Amino acid sequence: MIRTVESQPSASAPVLAAYSYCETVTGQQARNFAYGIRLLPTPKRRAMSALYAFSRRVDDIGDGPLPEDVKAARLEDTRALLTRIREGAVEEDDTDPVAVALSHAAAHFPIPLGGLDELIDGVQMDLRGETYETWDDLKVYCRCVAGSIGRLSLGVFGTEPGACGVERASEYADTLGLALQLTNILRDVREDAENGRTYLPADDLAKFGCADGFAGPTPPQGSDFAGLVHFEVRRARALFAEGYRLLPMLDRRSGACVAAMAGIYRRLLDRIERDPEAVLRGRVSLPGREKAYVAVRGLSGLDTRHVARRTVGRRD
Repeated sequence: MIRTVESQPSASAPVLAAYSYCETVTGQQARNFAYGIRLLPTPKRRAMSALYAFSRRVDDIGDGPLPEDVKAARLEDTRALLTRIREGAVEEDDTDPVAVALSHAAAHFPIPLGGLDELIDGVQMDLRGETYETWDDLKVYCRCVAGSIGRLSLGVFGTEPGACGVERASEYADTLGLALQLTNILRDVREDAENGRTYLPADDLAKFGCADGFAGPTPPQGSDFAGLVHFEVRRARALFAEGYRLLPMLDRRSGACVAAMAGIYRRLLDRIERDPEAVLRGRVSLPGREKAYVAVRGLSGLDTRHVARRTVGRRD
């Protein structure tokens, strides 16, 4: 069972300033993520912001305009910083606020920091220009860049005492990360193509006549692009259904956070399914009012209760 410290962790002025910096980064650069973590109590919200800020740094290195050799060197520097954090070697007056905040969070929550090593591994896969022949191949990448975030987040959330099936909590958190990442891949298929990246499995692209890629705002001539999108949507929905089994294992506010973040992406899937070619014309997104509704729904516990009833029904 994963437990967390529910009381407010003591924090010095430099640590509070570091957390404030991380929360600013999160609010400005991760609006979907920020909607979810607003529902958490302050200690967990701060810890999640520190995790996001570190993860964002890794992603920005991979997606930035620097030469590949410079990116590789910076990723190794970031891995060395992670080692310092893991060893408790970052002082509160360190000039890197992300390192200070994440060090404090890791001292107060059982965060499996190895997940951030996996994230770096995933970004290094991007730098190598790796492509994926099958879904099993792509899952390896998705687990590095997204499943790891699910497992890291679970270290902050913790699990409820006596929750049924809690030994599989980490597995469900990982699966939910895969669901979110596959949704991201569908949403960003045109943008990724313009950046020279292809994530969808080559087997799937060939099956639906899309092996030539997505260089423009219309599908490849003669392809079944809608069939490809609907196929991947069904795969993502199955991952969400499995990953949602985590919800009854969490306390109310942590469950609300997860339900809100996942709910936003599930609604993105709905939009993509209704109009598959929209992902070739631009980025599909939700208006703020709809995100707010999803957050309120998460806080109400509707999704958690639904999953709990379904799980009980399966056992019966």
